[in-house]
This record gives sequence, C-alpha cells and structure tokens, in this order.
Amino acid sequence: MASQEPATVVFTWYVTPGREEEFEDWLHGITQVGITYPGSLGSTILRPRSAGDPYHIVVRFSDTERLTSWLESDERRAWLDDVRGSAGHHTQQHTGLETWFSLQGTAVRPPPRWKMTVMTFLAVYPLSVLLNWLVAPHLQDVQLLLRSLLFPVVVPPLLTYLIMPAFSRVFRRWLYPSQR
Repeated sequence: MASQEPATVVFTWYVTPGREEEFEDWLHGITQVGITYPGSLGSTILRPRSAGDPYHIVVRFSDTERLTSWLESDERRAWLDDVRGSAGHHTQQHTGLETWFSLQGTAVRPPPRWKMTVMTFLAVYPLSVLLNWLVAPHLQDVQLLLRSLLFPVVVPPLLTYLIMPAFSRVFRRWLYPSQR
C-alpha cells in the first residue's frame, strides 16, 4: 500500500557552464508540465547563489504512488532527454519523517534536538508500556534473544508509518513555529 503522506523529491541539478539560459527555459517548461500532473502539490526552485553552484528543485506530491507515477512517466522521460548535455542531476526522495532532518537545498529547518527528544519520548514510552503490558507476558518462555527482537522488529515500523507522522501533524505548530 502506498503512503498517504505527502512525498517529496529533491533534485540537485548541475548545469554545464554557459548553458544556464537553456536550462532555465527547460526548467520552466518541465515545471509547468509537472504542476498539472495528478497529485502534484507544486515545486520550489532554489537557484544557485553564484556561478557553478547547483540548482535545487523540491517537488511535492500528495502521495508516493502519484510521485512515482510522475517520475516514471513517458512525458517526464521525454523532458529529461531534452536536457541531456546541458545538465545532470542527483535525486533524493523523502517522505514524512525526513523533515526532521536537514534536507539539502530546502528551506525546512529541523526542530531543535530537545523537541525531537521530547517527541520521541512521547511516542516510544507509551508504545513500550503497551507492548510490555499486552505482549511481554506471553513471551516469558521465549529465549531472551528472540524476546528482545520484538521491540526492534515492531517499534520502528510503528513509529515510522503510524505514530510519528500523526505526531508530527498534531505537534506541527510546536515543532515548526512560524518565523515572524
């Protein structure tokens, strides 16, 4: 099942010197096509500060399935063929929790570490108590190594796919207070 969380891709483009204007025209065209693609939430272009620095393009989609559809589309592939020789790129794909960490080329700054620690505690402690209350009593006859495997097998997926995305939505204003 595809993630229902917004999905983000960060493209870092290295433009061949002297071909910046050609790249800008191409970038305008593919951006216009991309924003009309189903599920597109738009894109942000971070232009180089000085000659030789890369462009960073942040592309957001409503979910992973629609993002993947765009990334693998024939239309996008044709646009990529048009830019060959003018520029090359590096791609980073992100969903959900990565916004807690610095994303290359994005304006999103992670929350302070103390806030991440508080959020992690608020998520892990109740989950730990719940697992110890509901599951651990049934595993007392199981070897220690297998019993200990329960937490790393169960907790990270629950945190990654259910708990932390919900927490990050609920606590968004606290984690990312508006800069005034």
